[in-house]
Order: sequence, then C-alpha cells, then structure tokens
Amino acid sequence: MSITATELKQNLGKYLLLAATEDVFITKNGKTIAKLSNPNQDKVNMAKSLFGILPQDITLEDAKKERLNHI
Repeated sequence: MSITATELKQNLGKYLLLAATEDVFITKNGKTIAKLSNPNQDKVNMAKSLFGILPQDITLEDAKKERLNHI
C-alpha cells in the first residue's frame, strides 16, 4: 500500500495497525521516502506456513522432541 506523508500524519494510528499485516510505503512529492513494516513479519509468515502441518492434539514438548529426533 502506498500513502502520502500527509495521509500518514492525519491517520497515524490506522496505518500503524495496518503495518502489522502489510507494508505501507510513504510518499512525499510522488517519491517513496519511507516504509512501515512489521519487524516480526518473517516470524508471522513462518508460523502461518506451519498451520495444518502439526496434529492438533500434539503438545509443544512432543513437537520439540520429534523435531530434535529428525536432526
């Protein structure tokens, strides 16, 4: 998403929340000057990629043991 610096100033809270799920590019005079992004996005994407892989009834300890056994 791309927004102007003025739009960011007027709606900062909205764009801070939005940056948790997608990158927000800030422009000034038609040029991109900054980017708001979630610093944990890589972790979020990794966690999302694991959904459905582990059985629902497995405990965290069992998952750790199984992972360590495959190394």
